[in-house]
Parts: sequence; C-alpha cells; structure tokens
Amino acid sequence: MEYVKPRPNFPKRAVITSGMPYGNKLLHYGHVGLAVRADFFARFMRDRIGAENVVFISGTDCYGTTTIEGYRAAKDKFNSIFDYVNFYHEQQAKTFLDYEIGFNFFGASALPPANKIHEDMSHYFITTLNKNGMLSTHSSYQFYDKKLNLILNGRQVVGKCPFEGCTSERGYADECSLGHQYMPEDLIDPISTLTGEKPELIKVQNHYFNLEQCIPQLENWINSIEHDGDTPQFMVKEIREFFKKPEIYIKREYLSKLNEIKAELPAFEDITKNDKMPSLTLQFEKLTDREQACEILNKYEIRYRTGKTLTPFRLTANIEWGVPCADINGLKNQTFYVWPESLWAPISFTKTYLKSIGKPDDEWKKFWCSKDSKVYQFIGEDNLYFYGPAQQAMFMYMNGNHPEAEAKEGELQNTKVIPIKLLLYMNQKASSSGSIKPPVASEFLKYYTPEQFRMHFLAMNLGNNNVSLNPKVFNPDAKPEDVDPMVLEGNLLTNVFNRILRTVFYSTQNNFGVDENGSKIGIIPTATITEETMQACKKTILDVERFMYDKKFHQVYNAIDVFIRNINKYWIKEIATATTEESLKTLIANTLQMIITANTLLHPIAPSGTENVADYIGLDKQKCFNWNYIFEPFYSLLNTERNGKLTLLKEKEDFFKKSEYQLLQLTQK
Repeated sequence: MEYVKPRPNFPKRAVITSGMPYGNKLLHYGHVGLAVRADFFARFMRDRIGAENVVFISGTDCYGTTTIEGYRAAKDKFNSIFDYVNFYHEQQAKTFLDYEIGFNFFGASALPPANKIHEDMSHYFITTLNKNGMLSTHSSYQFYDKKLNLILNGRQVVGKCPFEGCTSERGYADECSLGHQYMPEDLIDPISTLTGEKPELIKVQNHYFNLEQCIPQLENWINSIEHDGDTPQFMVKEIREFFKKPEIYIKREYLSKLNEIKAELPAFEDITKNDKMPSLTLQFEKLTDREQACEILNKYEIRYRTGKTLTPFRLTANIEWGVPCADINGLKNQTFYVWPESLWAPISFTKTYLKSIGKPDDEWKKFWCSKDSKVYQFIGEDNLYFYGPAQQAMFMYMNGNHPEAEAKEGELQNTKVIPIKLLLYMNQKASSSGSIKPPVASEFLKYYTPEQFRMHFLAMNLGNNNVSLNPKVFNPDAKPEDVDPMVLEGNLLTNVFNRILRTVFYSTQNNFGVDENGSKIGIIPTATITEETMQACKKTILDVERFMYDKKFHQVYNAIDVFIRNINKYWIKEIATATTEESLKTLIANTLQMIITANTLLHPIAPSGTENVADYIGLDKQKCFNWNYIFEPFYSLLNTERNGKLTLLKEKEDFFKKSEYQLLQLTQK
C-alpha cells in the first residue's frame, strides 16, 4: 500500500538569515550553533526549491558602543577602527567556513562592498517611516564624559543603585546588576569606566519609531501565525507580554508610603490579584502616565519594577561610530542606533549579494517584497523583542500609514522568526561578556569535526527547550570512561553509515565488474528495486520534508537515524539468503536506493561527506541532491559517463571521519 502524506507548500524563493555577531569578538559556540541551524535549513532549501532561488546571508554587526570600547582597548594594535572590525570580520568569516556554513554572502555593515548600500538602505527606512508618520522625537538624560567629549552608553557608567537595601555589586546608567530600574539622575556616585571621572548629565534628543502605537497590527500578526506548525508557543507567549498596558510593581513594604502619595500619581488601576501577592500591580492607560509615575516614585524613594510593554523604539544615537542619519525634523548629526540598522542589514546584504552576481538594483524586492518568497530568520530567544514586535511593526509601516498585518504583493513582507531557547554551557549560562565565558568556536575544531558538531547541534530540541552543551574535553569533572556527548549523534555517520557504505561498496567491487585485465573494479548491477523499498524511502523523505517545514530539526535527525539503522538491519537480514548472483544484485540495488536516499537527506547536515559519497558512486551532480528527482530509482541519477562504475574503495576507508584527536585517543587505549 502506497504511503500517503500531505506535502507542505514551500515558497518559490527564500532568504535565510542568521544572527549577526558583533564586530569586537571572535565567535563562540552559540554564534556557530545558531548559524549551523540556519545553514542546515538553507542547504535543504537549495536542494528543495533550487539553489538559484535561495539567498543565505549574515554579517558582522560593526557599529555601536561595544565596538568602540573594544577598539579603544586595542587601538595600539590597529591603525583604525575599520582595521579593527575588519580583523574580527575576517576571523568570523573563516570560522564559519571551517564549520562548513555556506553563506551566499557574509558581509559587514561598515565595510565594502555592503557599507554604502547599507547606508542607502538606512536612509530609505528612516525617511519612509517619517513620511508615514511613525517618527517622533524624545529627549532623555544621558551621561557625558567631558574629558573624552563622549556620550556614554549604559555600561560605560558605574555607580551605586539608588534603591535602599539593594545588594547589587554595581549600578549602571539606568539599571543595576539585579535589574532595578531608575532614572540616570538617581544613580549614586556615577563614574565613567573610560576615564574614572564623574560624568555630567546632559539632555539629548533622538528619533524614535512609534512602536507603542502598533499593538493592533501586531496582535493581528501574532494571531495569524500562532497556530502555524513552525511557530513556537514560547515565542507567542513572550511577544504577547509586550502588548499589556503599562504596569508598575511595588513591594507591599512600601504600601503605607504609596498611600501617602498616590494622589500625586496619574490615574491608575490597582489590578493586584489578591492580598497574598508580594507586590502591588498598578496599571496605567498610557505610557506617558507610567513614566510620570516613575518620576514621582523615585522622588519619594519608593522601589518599583516596570512591566513589559511596548515603548517608542529608538532609531538614532549620538555616537560618532554609526551609520550616518540624514537630517530629519530639525535633528542633525545623528547616527543610527545599532539595533534598528541591524534589523534591515539583511536586506542590505541581500541587495549587495544580488548586485555581485549581476542582478539589477531592485532584484532584492523579489526576495523581500513578494508573496512567492519567504524570509526565515534564525535568532536567539533573547532577541525576540527586536525581531518580533520592533521589526515586524517597522516593516508594516514601511508599506504605508495604515498597514495591514499581511502585506500585499510588492510590499515589504513580514518575516518568519525562528528562535532557539537558551543554549547553556556545562549547565550554566555563559557569554563572552559574563563571568562564565564559553570557549571560542575555533577551539572545538581541535577535538571535533565540523560534521560531529553540526550533528550534535541539530539533534538538540532547541526550538522548545533550554539545552546544555557539555563537551567532555572541556569538562574538568569528566571521567576517562565517560562518553563524550558531543560525538553521540555523529556516531551515526562515523560508525553506522560508514559501515553500511563500506559493506555494500566492497560487495559490489568484489562481485560485479572487471576491467580488461580481469581486475575487479565494481560496476553497480542492474536489478529491479522493490516497491517495498521505494515506499520505505518515500515515507522517510516525506517525514523529513514535513519536519523541515515545521523547523523541528531534532525530529529530522531522529527520522534519518532510524532510517540508516534500518538499512543496516535490512542488509544483515537479507545477505544470509542472497546466495545467487541475481539475489545479490537485488539486495545491492535495494540497499543502494536507501543509501542514496539517506545521503540526500543528510546533505544539508554533512555536505562534504555526502558529496564525497555521491562522487564515489558516480551520481550526476545536477540531479543527486535535487528534490525534483528524489522519488526516482537511483539508476536515473547515475552519471552516464561513469556507466555505473564505482570509485575504488580502499580498505577501511571512511567517508565520515573522526578528528585526529579522537583517532589518537583510540590508539592510546
């Protein structure tokens, strides 16, 4: 009975983006892990809808104060900040390449060839948003280092949290290390981390996108994707939290003090659920009312926390190292705040790439502004606010001042956001800026192959759960007899798949085909592939296709794992009764059909190894990974010039290898 399963509809064109690393650091495992997932999907889409229809891009996020600080600390080693970010850009590009991450374009927002295109795209965004009535100007206090003539960012100022009894080690410009928020003018004993001097407070103006006005459109957007199979429910929940009215939480110990001054507060509703709650919840109708309330609470030294809500999204900044912003609405000499310009940077990179292959200037619109196309963005959960409400709302209002949740043909389309949960290191949160620092990504390749790393990351259920990376070689508590978690999934390639490949190829070499000298050369025998085999292949293909569509990569791994192990079981069972030449031909043909199916499905995960297998068999490079041919008997995929001749397989040769470190460990046991 034929296996029947509804097939998903993929777009005609696709853009895949991966999170942009900052231009002041080497890549760590999190950067690469996220990019591996994006690369897996990009390679699948190239096989599925055609490589010419897929653009996979990312780049170095060059601008911002983190880069300025990094350059200031290392400026004796570089001639300019451009040299500084170019150094890290080249290191990042090399590391991605070492992990077989195959971007169509890995650019840099401040460097050629993308920088000028990115400046133009930034100008296009802010002028269009302004034309559509979504820009406003707000003033705020910021710390200013007079000695450096520099406006300081939040982490360039340290002092003491103004909240009574706070035990945090340090307070920053407007938030302490324990998360207490306050006005910059309330920070006690502020010091510039750059000069050690006490900074001044100055009032600055910047452009903001009126994000708080976009709740109706954003609610329609999240409602439209909530029940899609590839929309994680944690993403829906987290984004919806921003749609609440502005709230303030005040501990009950301040209740009497609050009662004394609440007449001074703007109108609010006490929505505290019950008297046993440790904090009161005050809800305001407008954001400006909450801001006024915060000023009053600070005045009377009443500690509080603010709840999630949509606030104006800052578009510009007052630092020299940034994308220049045009003079708009009387504001001059502004640069773009790094977060918003990084949201449209993928469009700049797409345009740069398409221009580099000779496409016209407006070709990018076929990928970003067409209903036949889809943009898939792989991000970390901690960036959901930016890629969710902020980006989606900005994109909507690029299309006019009364946008709909679903853009029309020719308008800038909403993107498909694919977040992953927190990736721990040794069961702890790690970051390059925190106390627990992860190893740089290049360190892993001293001990593991790219294929092992890729297999491990793809098998993690990061779409739903926080997962920890626990490499044995970096674990001081690991025992010699412990299994290394990093290689478990890779064993499917280095052990199981290698074994069946060698077995079938040696059997073919030893039994079929001789040259003019009578030497065995291995010619693939012709035989009829059974319907049972074709249906087994089809079932796995359709399962993988559905899991890929739903971005359930751990289930893709599981399906391929079961399929490859079943190939081995099938061979072991049937070889005992394959006592004639015809029965052996049939066995080899059926097994090769399953091997080539598995090889095609593995191609996005292990590109080098699978392409090596395809070359060995003699498959047509234009067909062997192309899903237009995936359901056909493998004979139609053979390169006609090879006439079914296998490449000679040497004894104990592996298509998927262990690292030199692992091989050395094996020889020492």
